[in-house]
Amino acid sequence: QLQLVESGGGLVQPGGSLRPSCEVSGFTGIRPSIGWFRQAPGKDREGVSCLRLSDGLTYYADSVKGRFTISRDNAKNTVYLQMNSLKPEDTAVYYCALRRGISVQTMCAMTLGDYWGQGTQVTVSS
Repeated sequence: QLQLVESGGGLVQPGGSLRPSCEVSGFTGIRPSIGWFRQAPGKDREGVSCLRLSDGLTYYADSVKGRFTISRDNAKNTVYLQMNSLKPEDTAVYYCALRRGISVQTMCAMTLGDYWGQGTQVTVSS
């Protein structure tokens, strides 16, 4: 059974860093795309960064470009989101999701995922 499990959220001061991870298990066949999404209280879920596992193609939302980096460890079936220079407005529940058959830009821009993790809280506050 396909599962995504996030971990690595937490509380950090503005300007700090976190690296949540998303462990994926149970998928077979063509390598999918994995995306990180976030949802702040009272706001819609939005795409943060998406990664095509077959060739490493990435997409980043404008709000995180230059601060966040998505990466993978194939041996561990894990995708990471390195978040630097965090701001209070980055506070949200962060989710990872898996999707096949669409571009990483569409996946992130349209918040599209076939399978979702349970989410991990990231709080940026002094």
